[in-house]
Amino acid sequence: MTETVGVDGAGSEDEAEAGATDFQSLAEAAAAIVGATATADKVRLSRLAAKAWFGGRLSLGAVAVGVAMPDRPGRPPLPLLLAPREMPRRSSGGLKGRIALLHALAHIELNAVDMTWDLVGRFARADVPRVFFDNWVQVGLEEAKHFDLLDRRLTALGAAYGDHPAHDGLWQTAQATAGSLLARVAVVPLVLEARGLDVTPHMISSLTEAGDPESAAVIEVIYRDEKRHVAFGMKWFRFLCERERLPPEPTFHELVRRYFRGAIKPPFNDKARSEAGLSPGFYKPLSALGVTR
Repeated sequence: MTETVGVDGAGSEDEAEAGATDFQSLAEAAAAIVGATATADKVRLSRLAAKAWFGGRLSLGAVAVGVAMPDRPGRPPLPLLLAPREMPRRSSGGLKGRIALLHALAHIELNAVDMTWDLVGRFARADVPRVFFDNWVQVGLEEAKHFDLLDRRLTALGAAYGDHPAHDGLWQTAQATAGSLLARVAVVPLVLEARGLDVTPHMISSLTEAGDPESAAVIEVIYRDEKRHVAFGMKWFRFLCERERLPPEPTFHELVRRYFRGAIKPPFNDKARSEAGLSPGFYKPLSALGVTR
């Protein structure tokens, strides 16, 4: 994983060195990222934390004890956060529609930054191999990159993150799975990110057809990275199930029914899911049962 940390806007060596001494442990760095209120700080701190981790300058040891993860992530004053049922209908055409889409995606990616670093910090004392944290620190870095790319694209289109209301339901997943690493790995990468694999190709096609290849290119980066994130989720879900001698597919079904508020909806991008190691036996039985709660 270390070879990918410096790409796609991961920050300069000077910036990384300047911030590396601010944190002693990976958990402390993760808590600072989740708690940061400014989106630019979340991106900057994600880069610093990843650089320090892969550079061997952050500990997983005793200094992680006593680090409390925030109950809710820090947020800027805008956007206005609404319950999902209160969200206004999004524009679907023209420049306004493209901006509304990119804004919604930016909000999802910002939540992904917080949920990933919350996983890293909240479960820093878990009995897992060190490469587990290598993988999820890489995911945290890439989620920050995704938000930054979308934020910059919004600016290029004359808009900004915060211009539109956003729904406040995504963090409920982090709250619901705060006490279970297995549940967190099941629901975030294997339900939420896997859903991105289903819907993103259509977004790319629509943006390309609308004459916006720049926005389409941003979404292509996110799509490429999300496949790896789902693959990480699948690898570690299987690892945790094997260690506990749990059957992976029935365990996944039980955890999703218990912890996920929503539905597993087709159509599915079976090819992309399969490339990430997520076989139909995991998700299609849930879809057939119309899993909601």
